[in-house]
Amino acid sequence: MSGAVLTEKSKLISIQDVFNPESPESTEFRRILLNLDKSKKGGNKQVILITSATLSEGKSMTSSFLAMTSASYKNSKTLLIDFDLRRPTIHKLFGVNRVGGISEIILNDLAPKKAVKPTNLDKLDLLTAGKFADNISELVKVSNVHRIIEEMKFYYDTIIVDSPPLIPVMDTLIFVEEFDAVLLVVKAGVTQRAIVSRARDLLANHNGKLVGVIMNNMTNSLPYYYNQNYYGYNYKSSEK
Repeated sequence: MSGAVLTEKSKLISIQDVFNPESPESTEFRRILLNLDKSKKGGNKQVILITSATLSEGKSMTSSFLAMTSASYKNSKTLLIDFDLRRPTIHKLFGVNRVGGISEIILNDLAPKKAVKPTNLDKLDLLTAGKFADNISELVKVSNVHRIIEEMKFYYDTIIVDSPPLIPVMDTLIFVEEFDAVLLVVKAGVTQRAIVSRARDLLANHNGKLVGVIMNNMTNSLPYYYNQNYYGYNYKSSEK
């Protein structure tokens, strides 16, 4: 599966401000969505989980760009959920309030639909992590995740979930069966091969949920022929 090149600078401002549907990054994410459509096992709805082996591999940025691409390119009603309750990031990337999200849905019996936050894209909404909670392990029970996902599937065509990394905590492996597909984000040139293999092995027992790997090549560590410049991405329309 094709990967995308993301920059650290994007974190300094709202991710919506740097999203360009015609950029090389968006082209890569359209390819990812196309491959995901091909991997569907039936039905029009799709719930996609994005994870990584360890910290700081770019899974939240990837989740966000994939969700924005889904909303704008596929014109698909899309929901981006931040289920990384220990170190949530989605609310920071989109510049919205963290409070009033997953934690409140579970602890305060808030209706999931009432916790949805809109974005600047007509077809994209967010479910943030919610307020900080001490008992994260209790919140990520399968029954809680199932209830939220099943209700949101009624309102959205595509649901993309930013989940915790696989190796540091058990959260993702607890609820991975609730999802149609899993994408593993790997920071090329940084994440060690053994760590990636361990993450793959952890997912191997879950009925083929892992459908692809996204190489997040932030340091240009791959050979030159993987670089977007090699393929002439400045392929712009001409009026002539």
